[in-house]
Amino acid sequence: MKIHVGFEMIFDCPRPTPMMLTLSIHYSRVSDLIGRDSLLVDPPVPMSGYRDGFGNWCTRIVAPAGQTRIWSDALVNDSGLPDIIVSDAQQISIPDLPEEALVFLLGSRYCDTDRLSQIAWDLFGSGPTGWDRVQAICDYVHNHIAFDYQQADNTRTALEAYHQRVGVCRDYTHLAVAFCRAMNIPARYCTGYLGDIGMPPPYGPMDFAAWFEVYLGGKWYTFDARNNTPRIGRVLLARGRDAADVALSNAFGPNILTSFTVWTDEVPPA
Repeated sequence: MKIHVGFEMIFDCPRPTPMMLTLSIHYSRVSDLIGRDSLLVDPPVPMSGYRDGFGNWCTRIVAPAGQTRIWSDALVNDSGLPDIIVSDAQQISIPDLPEEALVFLLGSRYCDTDRLSQIAWDLFGSGPTGWDRVQAICDYVHNHIAFDYQQADNTRTALEAYHQRVGVCRDYTHLAVAFCRAMNIPARYCTGYLGDIGMPPPYGPMDFAAWFEVYLGGKWYTFDARNNTPRIGRVLLARGRDAADVALSNAFGPNILTSFTVWTDEVPPA
């Protein structure tokens, strides 16, 4: 299938404001692009790009005083298949993990594993291991947190999500990631496009989505504690330790996001 993805963000800045943007489709999906994934800015400003420490493509600009519109529009080829399930994928002992996976065992800004470790072991220590343990974590988080856009809080940590029992997809993901790391399973935070392809209506407002990947049996696999069911049409933007590593925009000065729109739709066959 083909998926039409994109976004529009409009910022109002009282003075020129440097910004770092993580809004380009991940390099692992570049071969699926039909044409280019161009990040556009109006009014036009100089732009430069770089790879961050996790391989994500980031863009630097200085937004001028006044209103700045940033947007992208792309077509992506997709298999049309849901997230795979490999129920026999096993947990790998820490001495046998590759070095690049080790950072995803550690606590981070929003995944406070040190404060959740005992809770995790009390909940999941006597249960199954490997894939089934990660699924048990997803089941627990999915049922423990109530989804509520009105309760979004961009400073909420995994421990706070555990106690407050409310949040949005990033909160489900932070808590599940923290639990996995506490159980010695490498887990990394993902952000990207995820539409309602293959799901029955009604549909909620479109936004960027958060999910996570775990390292089992020598591979990274996708899990989603918010939806807790295999989904079709994920288009990855960035990966990191948590939401702090993959923020869509970091602005170094006062600014107001006055408009924010995301779209991700299946393109009907010709």
